[in-house]
Amino acid sequence: MRDAVENQFWSRNTTVNVGPVTYDLEFFDDPVPFLAAAGGLLAANPVESTVVATVTARFADEGVPDRVDGQPPSWWLVVRDGDRTVGAAMRTAPFVPFPVYLLAMPDDAAVTLAHRLHTRGEVVHAVHGAVPAVDVCAAELARLTGKTVRATERMRLQTVAAIVDPPLPRGELRAARAGDVDLVLAWFDAFGADAAEQAGSEDPHPAPIETEARTRQRIENGEIYVWEVDGRTVHMTAFNPESFGVVRVGPVYTPKEERGHGYAAAAVAEVSRTLLASGVEVCLFTDQANPTSNGLYERIGYAPVAETANLLVL
Repeated sequence: MRDAVENQFWSRNTTVNVGPVTYDLEFFDDPVPFLAAAGGLLAANPVESTVVATVTARFADEGVPDRVDGQPPSWWLVVRDGDRTVGAAMRTAPFVPFPVYLLAMPDDAAVTLAHRLHTRGEVVHAVHGAVPAVDVCAAELARLTGKTVRATERMRLQTVAAIVDPPLPRGELRAARAGDVDLVLAWFDAFGADAAEQAGSEDPHPAPIETEARTRQRIENGEIYVWEVDGRTVHMTAFNPESFGVVRVGPVYTPKEERGHGYAAAAVAEVSRTLLASGVEVCLFTDQANPTSNGLYERIGYAPVAETANLLVL
């Protein structure tokens, strides 16, 4: 049900005219009705929708985490042009600067969203997601608030249809075990800064936000693999649960002292091959500024299908 209740942050829906098109923006504070409203859009574009689909499915299953002081409330959004759903977005990230995440939508719809966020009183310092929607929305937010836009990352969303076998390094891939939880957590924490450093950036890549309990559950679910050489764990490849027939690989992490031996290529190739054999589509993100990871994934068969960006509005 829609209503027009508003406060500093919230209005359930709004209709805004931009040029000749009227867009209806409907906000949700619960992932379940959002999935009902946006399911057709997510299913029609399952690879491009992977982040929104997996995050929302997790919250629908586990509940929306409580927000602490200073965090804007979680929400999801569908954008409609008449009877057609033409875009979606969410604001669920628990880390500063609490980015808004956009799926593809018409440019005018991205402008409409910027205006609505501004009139809702939301302070938005970051916009992540599909290009060009993020560029348009961030530029309009900056114009409305007198700020400027800076890109911290421009990413490639890549898929693979068949794996090209890389050279096989020493050691073997195995599923992570309960005894690996501390190492896996440490590598989750290290991933963001190391990924940025490898890409020559001073802005840390958003790292996975995982608790010990959640990490243990992911290990039990078989979502995390490690490469082991002579009893020494040297690499981690994880993946997210299937959503709308798509599995997203990541994070992929090798500590600095273990790089250059081909562990990442071998692990991602084997994990991706196993996932493909199960009948799902497989995708992952790479930083456009990181030639190492882009070259690695290209060699084993991945190819770009879309671009995304992480933008600051400051």
